[in-house]
Amino acid sequence: MSTLTAHIPRTLIADDQPDVLAALRLLLKGAGYQTEAASSPKAVLDAIKKRNFDVVLIDLNYARDTTSGKEGLDLISRIQAEDNSLPIVVMTAWGSVDLAVEAMRRGVRDFVQKPWENSRLLQVLRTQIDQGRTSRRLRHDASQLRARSRELDFELNEAREIQARLMPSKAIHLEGFDVSCAWRAARTIGGDYLAAFPLGKDWAALCVADVAGKGLPAALMMSNLQAALKSAASKDLMPDNLCAQLNQLMCGNIPINKFISCFYGLLDTRRRVLRFTNAGHNPPLLVQSNGQFSRLEAGGRVLGTFTGSIYEQREIQLGSGDRLVLFTDGVTEVRNASGEEFGEKRLRELFAREHRRDAAQLQSTIMNKVSEFCGDQFDDDAALMVVEVKQHRRGRGNLDDAR
Repeated sequence: MSTLTAHIPRTLIADDQPDVLAALRLLLKGAGYQTEAASSPKAVLDAIKKRNFDVVLIDLNYARDTTSGKEGLDLISRIQAEDNSLPIVVMTAWGSVDLAVEAMRRGVRDFVQKPWENSRLLQVLRTQIDQGRTSRRLRHDASQLRARSRELDFELNEAREIQARLMPSKAIHLEGFDVSCAWRAARTIGGDYLAAFPLGKDWAALCVADVAGKGLPAALMMSNLQAALKSAASKDLMPDNLCAQLNQLMCGNIPINKFISCFYGLLDTRRRVLRFTNAGHNPPLLVQSNGQFSRLEAGGRVLGTFTGSIYEQREIQLGSGDRLVLFTDGVTEVRNASGEEFGEKRLRELFAREHRRDAAQLQSTIMNKVSEFCGDQFDDDAALMVVEVKQHRRGRGNLDDAR
């Protein structure tokens, strides 16, 4: 169909009087319309099923029932069932207020009284054609938008599944350590990252990171960091040098005004020594078995902002009964209904009260309290890792006195 033909209005005219059909077709043809005639309700429905029309002009009364309009009302309902966006204009010489109300209730857009005025009829048809085309275009656009929205939801759910596989499982067991993790994205996917994995015998990596921003852009940056970390991490590469390498890579890979905060630790599981570097991240909290607190702050700038950044490294001796909590700001910066932040102070107080719980219990307690505080409304991604130092097995010696 040519563009010109596509814009010529197509009208279906339904009337049981041949002279009326002929007059209407002649009038509309002279006004530039394409027309098709039908002399019965069945013919009307057959035509609508086979072809598209811009408007239907129908009589309410047919040979079987010439005065009540019932046959025409039934036809209106059946047309609406086939295509409720198709404008219907009614022509009848037997008009009443009740009949008009019922016809409008069933979907009629306008009326024209027989005998008709040509100018009035053409004006009504043009108005209904324009409104009908606009309505159909809007419905088509809305349908496409819904379809695209479903596609995006499907893609985001797939992305969430992929991202969940990049995160550690809820419970991780390293030699002499238990690790428990929790993760909540403010949207379907997010930019927080947790990692705890072995690096051969007697060594393991611990990491928590937070990409500036939320949603898909943050998730893409997080996946970039995850791939880089997994490729570079080694028992022979110290945390300060690893963070320097990650920073150089991120400086070339992420947009201006974006950055990643990151804490990385290299754990000697045999000697229970943690070497760490903090690249601008919330300091993890260490509570020793005697209740003494430490914040693991030493490090340097966030990743991805300044090339050539140099990072400081520290090490700490861990002992049986110690607990280490790594978290992102989505844990401490959640707000309650009054706008008050949960804050690190509350986290430390909660940690101090509950630190004798095992890793899984402590992680669950913290996340439940945070969720309860904010009414389960997380405005930012939130990630939490709890590391529990287990009792030494017999025969391995005791390094707890080496602090």
